Amino acid sequence: MTNSSQKRPLVLLELNEINFSVVKEYVAADPTLFPSLQRLMAYAMVHTEAEARYEDIEPWIQWVSVHTGLSYDEHRIFRLGDIAGSGIPQIYEALERQGVSVGCISPMNAENRLKNPSYFVPDPWTSTPTDGSWWSRTLHEAIAQAVNDNSKAKVSRKSLCALVLGVVRFARPRNYTRYLRLLAGAKGASWRKALFLDLLLHDMHMRLLRARKPGFSSLFLNAGAHIQHHYFLSAKPIKQRTSNRNPSWYIGAHLDPVKEMLEFYDGVIHDYLQADDIEFIVATGLSQQPYDRLKYYYRLQEHRNFLRQVGVDCVAVHPRMTRDFLVDFADAASMTAAIARLRSLRVEHDGVPLFDEIEERGSSAFVTLTYPHEITPSTALLVDNVRVPLLPLVAFVALKNGMHRSEGYAYFSAGVAKYAPTDRQHVKALHESIQSYFRNTIASRHA
Repeated sequence: MTNSSQKRPLVLLELNEINFSVVKEYVAADPTLFPSLQRLMAYAMVHTEAEARYEDIEPWIQWVSVHTGLSYDEHRIFRLGDIAGSGIPQIYEALERQGVSVGCISPMNAENRLKNPSYFVPDPWTSTPTDGSWWSRTLHEAIAQAVNDNSKAKVSRKSLCALVLGVVRFARPRNYTRYLRLLAGAKGASWRKALFLDLLLHDMHMRLLRARKPGFSSLFLNAGAHIQHHYFLSAKPIKQRTSNRNPSWYIGAHLDPVKEMLEFYDGVIHDYLQADDIEFIVATGLSQQPYDRLKYYYRLQEHRNFLRQVGVDCVAVHPRMTRDFLVDFADAASMTAAIARLRSLRVEHDGVPLFDEIEERGSSAFVTLTYPHEITPSTALLVDNVRVPLLPLVAFVALKNGMHRSEGYAYFSAGVAKYAPTDRQHVKALHESIQSYFRNTIASRHA
């Protein structure tokens, strides 16, 4: 497939959940540290809006809206990974049918239905094929394992080898020292591992973008969302206006992961600003604001072993992002019994449920570990009147620092700015902006 149908390729850079109001504060405090972000914020910009209910403001909902042009009430995709098998039309296959070649790196909650992708590496949580190449399959498996086991600080030897090979294959020489610095500084600073993976995805995208030259490409980067969720209260502008503080055992008072993340993203933005042969949209989908209380996030260490220990028999378990997992059962009756058992599990000393969000799905259940308090060596479950220590069964993920908010941001390069939606439209309007860009460039070529 060629790119003859349009003049300049379009890149959708999905900087998940970044709060650009806070970015502006960092830039204003030190413009020389963030020159590319400062330039980006001079481009055409609109605020986007998402759903009204807080429960419906989730990145795996809003990015589906961008990809499909539908609000949540219209597409009804509520869980990460649920786009697979839904059949809901996406921007990717729509553009391919118009003769536009498409390449995607880690698009959140997107299904690969392309007949001839320039490249396609799924996100770490959605069950969908890669483009079929050895590199895409290998790196997707490694990144998925590293991301899903991040709370256990456990990267398998196979995944580590694949990531090293991926760096050798795709890293650009100017970033070699950055990879080394991120790795060297990752002990006790897990956010740098997230930045390392984003850097690899970015370098992979830049390499493939130049080699394959797709008409439309997208890159999803999630380290910023991860860092805001876990360390927003350590951001200097936030610390100046709130008394909420992360404890010293969690992160040193002198560290600012949000600043590190924005310095990194400044370099990413630089690469697209310098590319004078593309158009781009930089969008956040939604954003975050600082959380107003202390809340702990935990993840099961070994999902299948835990279920077996509490008397739940299942066919398979599929871990999702952070606290979520999907459990398959032999039949609906088995699922009903298992859900009753999971709902009955409460922490001994306070009676709070361990799993307060369980969704039935035929013969499957979508489960979230919702217990919000600190789990200590004395914390236990009562299972059939037997006391089961909880701490060895879970992995601490983070203290919640950021919460979702409906407002998002979208920046447009000059060639695509005229197709931007008006301010404060639903984020689904970005879908029409992309469609309009290609619809009009194709029409002008054929006129």
